[in-house]
Amino acid sequence: MKPVEVTDSNFKNEVLDAKTPVLVDFWAEWCGPCKMIAPIVEELAKEYEGKLKVGKVDVDNNQQVSMQFGIRSIPTLLIFKNGRVVDQIVGAVPKRTLADKILKHLN
Repeated sequence: MKPVEVTDSNFKNEVLDAKTPVLVDFWAEWCGPCKMIAPIVEELAKEYEGKLKVGKVDVDNNQQVSMQFGIRSIPTLLIFKNGRVVDQIVGAVPKRTLADKILKHLN
């Protein structure tokens, strides 16, 4: 399963109304650390398929959502549960760090 492209227009449906926790990767094409973490995000999408939804928001094309959640540096990854932000990771981090954060919110 690949991450879902999340936009200003589908954010509510894809993230806030999701039945499972959602990991949202705020990124940009020109961002080096974003490119470093992208394969990890894709691996996590496959590993947690059915338990976790994974989405990606291109901050250049979706400024409304980025501003709404105060995204100031990228990559920023937010974990949503029941329509609320329950965790945040800023910067390129190792897969284990991301997986540990995700596991805390799966039930």
